[in-house]
Formats: sequence, structure tokens, C-alpha cells
Amino acid sequence: MSRNGRRSGLTFAPEGGSERIRKVINKMVTEEDLIRTVAAAYGAGWRQVKLYFMCGLPTETDEDVVQIAAMAKEVIRTGREVSGRRDIRCTVSIGGFVPKPHTPFQWAAQLGWEATDARLALLRNEIRSDRDLGKAIGFRYHDGRPGIVEGLLARGDRRVGAVIEQVWRDGGRFDGWSEYFSFDRWMAAADTVGIDVDWYTTRERDLSEVLPWDHLDSGLDKEWLWEDWQDAQDEVEVEDCRWTPCFDCGVCDQMGTEIQVGPTDRPILPIVAVTS
Repeated sequence: MSRNGRRSGLTFAPEGGSERIRKVINKMVTEEDLIRTVAAAYGAGWRQVKLYFMCGLPTETDEDVVQIAAMAKEVIRTGREVSGRRDIRCTVSIGGFVPKPHTPFQWAAQLGWEATDARLALLRNEIRSDRDLGKAIGFRYHDGRPGIVEGLLARGDRRVGAVIEQVWRDGGRFDGWSEYFSFDRWMAAADTVGIDVDWYTTRERDLSEVLPWDHLDSGLDKEWLWEDWQDAQDEVEVEDCRWTPCFDCGVCDQMGTEIQVGPTDRPILPIVAVTS
């Protein structure tokens, strides 16, 4: 974890800026947990910390996004305090949230690219609002347009295949690289084929809708995923089934999986030391 005698950076993934939004995605890590861990890292000699978040999570508001800046500033304050140094750095990296099949968010509406860019601008301004702390915080992000194409591909049905072919015929190559990506080319191809991109991306689904991947079995019961989606919207946390009673999601009985259940009488990390 060190190179040439110098500490490398450490990456943490709170995913959401506020405790409320972390409950939505069932990321049960408090800000106190994060700050305590970051303090230990800075105190042990690290100078660079990277925090990864997502923008556009279900039920997200501007306030949830602004909390990312507040957390990053607190990380810098803590780092300076425990290390006694001013050369502490924190990089905030933002990725756009794209709902995926076979997850509780397969029914969720994706945030439009314009709204994504507006929230990213809001966050950038909030980080820069404190000149002393803000200059120690790096900000890396992708704008909302590539996320819309990713969402189209993630939850598209067979008709999207024609869009992919049209993009290729129009010269699309290596679109995963920003210098080659063309949002306009993808939208033009969708228009040519007659595909409504919003219908695939920014529209919320309901339980009665037949989804393009319903014929594929990942082991998870669709009804269980729907219940988890309702819990997410209600901000209800779901415990790890390795340490709590079974939630009957369908995986174990359908796929022959046997989960090793941990002790329930005391808190314990889901990692154990392996010795030879």
C-alpha cells in the first residue's frame, strides 16, 4: 500500500451524500463511520483520499447532492486535524446512476441528463464556496449524456439492437472513450430506427409490466425485488442475510446456494482471517 516510500491514495465509496439516500440504496454506512475511517488513514500517514459517489439515485434531491460537498469538507478538516498538516487532499468522483436489470431499481426512472448536469454544477459550486477547504478537494465527474446511452443499453429490449447497428453504420467506434463518444449520433440513430429513448430510460415501470429480461433467471424472485424496491422508496434498510434470518429472495433454494450464517449475538465484519 506504499510505493517508493510514499503512501498511495485510498478510495472509499459512500455512494450517497446523505444518510437518507444511503438508506434508499441500502448502503448502511454512516458519516461517522466514514470520518472515523478516514481519520485513521490520515493519522497513519496517507495524504490522499478518494470518495466515490453516484448522482441521480432514486428519490434523490438537490440537498442529498449538496451533502456530498459537506462530507468532503469534513474529510479535509479531519485530515488536517489528525495529521497536523495542510497538504491533505480529497478527490470527489461522481458517477451517474443507471438502473440495472435483476436489481430492485430495475423499475426506477433514470434521471435525465439535463437534471444530472444541473446537480453536478450545483455540487461543484458548493465545493468551491469554501475557498480554504475547496482548494484541497478535487472534483471528477462524467456529464449526464453518456449515462443516458448506458441506460438505453442496460434496460433496452431487442429493438435497441437496431440502434446499435445504426450507430455503427454512422461511424460510431470506441464510444467508451470520451474523445470518440457522440451523444448526438446515438440520438439520431434512435430517431432513425423509431426508438423513444426516454421510454427506455427516464420512465418509471410498474409491477405489471413485462420486462425484456423477465425470461432470464438470475435466481432472485421478481416479487422479492419489487418488495425491496418498495423498501428503498420508504427508506427501509435491509440487513445482510448472512447475519440475520433468511429473507427468502429465491437464490438459495433455486440455485443450490448455501450461505454460511454468522453469529447473531455480537456485531462482526463479514470477513474472517484465513490462516494456512
